[in-house]
Amino acid sequence: MNVFDNIKVADDEIFETIANSGDVRIERIISNGQTSPKGFFYDQDEYEFVILLKGEAELLFEDSGRIRLKEGDYLIIEPHRRHRVEYTSKPAIWLCVFYR
Repeated sequence: MNVFDNIKVADDEIFETIANSGDVRIERIISNGQTSPKGFFYDQDEYEFVILLKGEAELLFEDSGRIRLKEGDYLIIEPHRRHRVEYTSKPAIWLCVFYR
């Protein structure tokens, strides 16, 4: 398997679970220009390690402002750190690891 196989262009983001053990979930997300809905912030119970494998993106953190990501950039989002997606290129391919 290859993380770059079957890249599809869609009106909605594509979320694919690669692995899930209960305590850890790994997802590939394919964005094609999508952003978070107006006024919406993610507020997650778990940590999220996110790496942008392809493309560009911009996240907005409620507590600290914007972070621009390019290919290879990664970060760890702590539980309940409110954030939203402000921009994604076409495509932007994310690998996300959610853990407690």
